[in-house]
Amino acid sequence: MSNPRIDAPDLERRFGGLTRLYGMDGAARIRASCVVVVGIGGVGSWAVEALARSGVGQLVLVDLDHVAESNINRQVHALTTTLGQSKVDAMRDRVGLIHPACEVVGIEEFVEPANWPQLLEGRAVDAVIDACDQAAAKTAMAQWARNSRSAFISVGAAGGKRLAHRVDIDDLSRVTHDPLLAQVRYRLRKHHGAPREGKAIGIACVFSREAVLSPDASCAIESDGSLNCHGYGSVVSVTAAFGLAAAGWVLDLMAGKVQGAPKNKL
Repeated sequence: MSNPRIDAPDLERRFGGLTRLYGMDGAARIRASCVVVVGIGGVGSWAVEALARSGVGQLVLVDLDHVAESNINRQVHALTTTLGQSKVDAMRDRVGLIHPACEVVGIEEFVEPANWPQLLEGRAVDAVIDACDQAAAKTAMAQWARNSRSAFISVGAAGGKRLAHRVDIDDLSRVTHDPLLAQVRYRLRKHHGAPREGKAIGIACVFSREAVLSPDASCAIESDGSLNCHGYGSVVSVTAAFGLAAAGWVLDLMAGKVQGAPKNKL
């Protein structure tokens, strides 16, 4: 016997909490919105999860990477059953179980200065979350957003951070303790005429005010003298907090709760 709850999901029941929080009009705007998430990893996967669970009508997922076992500690789509699967496909399948009516467009590419925003192929989208970890790509997207006055939020580096309660959102000009976003700020000022100190750059950013922690000394040396850890450590409580913060900012924007938000679509 078929289960009507599975065969015909009650979207009003699933996402009714959004209506009570954002109001009828705000929730309707969220359901009608299209959001791009660039980078479907430790931060971006959680942003997609939050957007899907909030009833966003269309999601565009951009990433060329595949799920690896080392992703399981911090990426929501990384499971024993998804190892080796493209991150875009793994996240598309997960969204389908959360919000079956959501249209998910997968773009298996890495964003580069030469292909942004052309890889969107002219799609009308309402907001972009930049959750990638390449300074050149982040700079290209940020400058495009400044030029087009598009709804855009860039997420900093979550590696080497342990304190989720230190996560914040502010203009790029006021970001601290984040070498990745500092690189983006430097490049925008040096090459793209972004305002210098004392003036807002106009790019919202998610970052942590916690100092970056180097890998713990206890994991650095194996018995044979080789390195046992590479790069900064990471924990899901921080990577998820980054992604959820970015998604929350976008939801407020789509619902019309952010003052001075851009009105145009991309």
